[in-house]
Amino acid sequence: MDLKENLMLKGAFKLARDCAGVTADDTVVVVCDFESFEVANQVARSCLALGACTNMVVFEPTKSHGEPPPDMVGAAMERATAAFLVTTKSMSHTPAVRAARAAGCRIITMPEVYPHMLIHGAIEADFPAQAVVAAKLRDMLTAAKTARIICEENGTDISFVLEGRTGRAVDGIARTPGSFAAPPNIESCIAPVEDKTNGVYVVSASIAGVGAVSSPVRLTIENGVIKTIEGGQDADLLKEILDRPGNPNCYRIGELGIGLNPCAIPCGSLLEDEAPLGTVHIAAGNNASNFPGGQNSAPVHIDMIAKGATVYIDSTAILIDGIFQDDALK
Repeated sequence: MDLKENLMLKGAFKLARDCAGVTADDTVVVVCDFESFEVANQVARSCLALGACTNMVVFEPTKSHGEPPPDMVGAAMERATAAFLVTTKSMSHTPAVRAARAAGCRIITMPEVYPHMLIHGAIEADFPAQAVVAAKLRDMLTAAKTARIICEENGTDISFVLEGRTGRAVDGIARTPGSFAAPPNIESCIAPVEDKTNGVYVVSASIAGVGAVSSPVRLTIENGVIKTIEGGQDADLLKEILDRPGNPNCYRIGELGIGLNPCAIPCGSLLEDEAPLGTVHIAAGNNASNFPGGQNSAPVHIDMIAKGATVYIDSTAILIDGIFQDDALK
């Protein structure tokens, strides 16, 4: 074992022991693909060291975030007490995850987690402390009727209807049966009413499946559906991702989320890019599998992150020019 592996193992132990609460009583499955094996192997070693019965399932990488995995993967997850989904593309918003959670499996989803992310950056966060913040913001989203994102600098101005929907706190911790976490990501999010989102949203940070954008990508959204995508090569890549499944539901907005990890550093990884404190993201595609009240079923879930924006929940500003307003939670 070299120095890099030793350093990675420290982060993997934090995920297994602190975030997932793995013990000798657990049956763990570590799901990975050919491209994510290096990180998955460290997670598996950590679970074995904690005494858990640990198994690995390795399969060919899926093509898009939100694409369902092979049936054998879902079957293994349903029979486990904890599952680490260390994959190249996200499985978070799939029926397989929904079924495994219903069976009592704790889900720790880790798409696009690269070796350095087990050593520094978002993994260094105080997850229990930020879980308190995430829970307060979740409750604020649940109580709200509307939300709005504005950025005068790039023309963003988009509104959402939240009434009747329940927020989620994705705080990096999954220690109870059926719970869900996406460490090192920490965020609070909600599924807005699917046909009530309207306006312009400019992606200024990154796009799931594309990475950090080289230039802003401008979306025009009408009645919850993306009507136009403008902005050069990154816009073309986004169109390709959304067009590939041939399902119009891929173009429907399914999520509004706010990043809450003060240690996150944008690095081209989905989990860390959507996590930084002060960022906001929306997602196109599925919200039926993993969001309370979500009605949109689609084979992809594509997060699109913006920085420097102002976000209102009802009339309260929770972000102002990308600065998180702690007092808003009081």
